[in-house]
Amino acid sequence: MTNVALVALACGLIVGLGAFGASVGIGMMGGKFLEASARQPELMNSLQTKMFLLVGLIDAAFLIGVGIAMMFAFANPFVG
Repeated sequence: MTNVALVALACGLIVGLGAFGASVGIGMMGGKFLEASARQPELMNSLQTKMFLLVGLIDAAFLIGVGIAMMFAFANPFVG
């Protein structure tokens, strides 16, 4: 395998595993939010605010990984 093929494989793994981890994390957090708001409905507004803040942080971490993968895909330092 050439360096270009390995970089393409690494970019696919970065994006794929990042998307998988982010979606599993957000899904688990959403389920726990529904459980907590069913137990204590009076805390639902503060829990919802915290949940959306964490969803944004999880998505930001995934998008940083996508940005790094795109950097390696288009401005590959291993070519040439």
